[in-house]
Amino acid sequence: MSLYDEGHTVAGWTGFGIAAVGSGVAGLGVCTASLPLVAGGLAVVAVSVLVTWVLHLAGWGKPPGVRPRGEWGMRVRDAQAREGHPECVGCRLAGRGRRAVVVAAGAVRTTGAESVPLSSVE
Repeated sequence: MSLYDEGHTVAGWTGFGIAAVGSGVAGLGVCTASLPLVAGGLAVVAVSVLVTWVLHLAGWGKPPGVRPRGEWGMRVRDAQAREGHPECVGCRLAGRGRRAVVVAAGAVRTTGAESVPLSSVE
């Protein structure tokens, strides 16, 4: 058993598998000087990025950083994925992880992990 959270997730391994096939097809295209094979391989690599992103948003990926030890298993879904991870670019691209909250008493707006006084917000 590993002592570190290596990020082995369904999203990661699926994306890796699809990208490996796409890279192989693109490499074959380079070796055979076939532009359609190179383009097809690169298209498969692009699809791998989209598949990985969708699986991450569905909870089969992992948030940035180290997870709690009980969540290191590959078959453990991420319960926080629906709300979005504050420091995750993929979640931000999907419109998750940024929550604007206005607190009247403190006059502070929070966006993710930072707090900004309302007087400095335009």
